[in-house]
Amino acid sequence: MTSDTHAGSLAQGSQEKGASENGSTAQGARRTGYIIYLLIGLVFGIVLVKSQAVSWFRIQEMFRFQSFHMYGIIGSAVAVAALSLFLIKKMKLTSASGEPLIIEPKEFEGGKSQMFGGIIFGAGWALLGACPGPIFALIGTGTLVLLVALLSAVTGAWMYGLMRPFLPQ
Repeated sequence: MTSDTHAGSLAQGSQEKGASENGSTAQGARRTGYIIYLLIGLVFGIVLVKSQAVSWFRIQEMFRFQSFHMYGIIGSAVAVAALSLFLIKKMKLTSASGEPLIIEPKEFEGGKSQMFGGIIFGAGWALLGACPGPIFALIGTGTLVLLVALLSAVTGAWMYGLMRPFLPQ
């Protein structure tokens, strides 16, 4: 083997090694991201449970206008989201990969579809006593009957996906 062939083989081997290292680095970063998302989800679930936002009793109190508790939690969430969006736009923050975060404005087109969807969502929330976020937290606390609600929510989302081309957008 000549030195040129040997050097070429070494270069190719190091390129392949570099490519596999880059692939494993990306895979490791992806795993780290998943772990971070899992930890954030666990903390969010604990906050939902400890604040009683997953309590069927608290949700019924809200829909009967008997307590401010849930309105305070929801209002706090809206305030935090509004402040976060304001800061993201003002500070021109980027994603973890350095891409700019673009928040496109949404148009409000009469509101019929939003009102209809809100009524369906609210009715389901009132009847079930849980919205999608607390469903996961309640399943995590051992309220396994909500697996039926989760399956129903997934089925509803799947059906919407099938019907979306035929619905007004």
